[in-house]
Amino acid sequence: MINILRIGTRGSKLALIQAETVKSVLAKNGVESELVIVKTSGDSFTDKPFREAGIGAFVREIDDRMLSGDIDAAVHSMKDVPTKRPQEIAVCAVLPRASPYDVLIFERPVRDGDVIGTSSLRRHAQLARYFPQYVRRQIRGNVDTRIRKLRASEFSAIVLAEAGLERLGVRINQKRLPFVPSPNQGIIAIMASEQIREYEAVSVLNDSATFVEAMVERVIMETLGGGCLVPLGVFAQLQGDSVSVTAEVLSLDGQRAVRLADHISMENYDHDSRAFALRIKENGGEALIAEAIATGFSA
Repeated sequence: MINILRIGTRGSKLALIQAETVKSVLAKNGVESELVIVKTSGDSFTDKPFREAGIGAFVREIDDRMLSGDIDAAVHSMKDVPTKRPQEIAVCAVLPRASPYDVLIFERPVRDGDVIGTSSLRRHAQLARYFPQYVRRQIRGNVDTRIRKLRASEFSAIVLAEAGLERLGVRINQKRLPFVPSPNQGIIAIMASEQIREYEAVSVLNDSATFVEAMVERVIMETLGGGCLVPLGVFAQLQGDSVSVTAEVLSLDGQRAVRLADHISMENYDHDSRAFALRIKENGGEALIAEAIATGFSA
């Protein structure tokens, strides 16, 4: 009897494209699969900031379905996956990373005083710090919804992940921003229980360079703490036998920031990533993180 791998995914257009990509690659490797669409609590937060949905809002229900045996694996944007995971579920593989960068998209040239939309605390703070001439405003909805709002002139421009636009095939005026991106931005992850018999067949899809970059960013993010309540960016790039790392923690208003760039050893990346994060904390990052968390819980 042929065993068909059941893959859980959100139902958004981008999530389905990412899941279909994994399904296609699995098929080329002799693994037959089917997609199971799961509605998550994050999908229900259509009129409030994402951070109010809590950490893991886009993966909790999919994790539950996997733990109950309804699905065998899941495909996620890795930046949505919390660092604290159920012990039974592992990162089975990551695909080669797409662009990690943020872009400003617009229909006409952006002028001083124009309204820029974003849902991310990090992007709000980075816009305030590096582009104070713009007015920042909260925007919600999936990529298609946000682009409709842009074209309806509700916003002069919006900030999105370049990888998402590329995967959706969206063609629109855009400018890459010099922001330190969200940890794991541009990475597609396949999560699964090590107990499923197809685990090894799925794990061969893993891109080792992307995996190292993802783990370095996750270790730094976990060591810093704060999750979605803190404006922080982390970007790691494998370069030979070392990893180039840049990280930034900002105040909510973008007026203060602690930024660190360095190279860490690939061989000892777990230890060195933690040491790197502790240096950020010691240089003032810890105070900014505590301030952001306190503000978030009191808001």
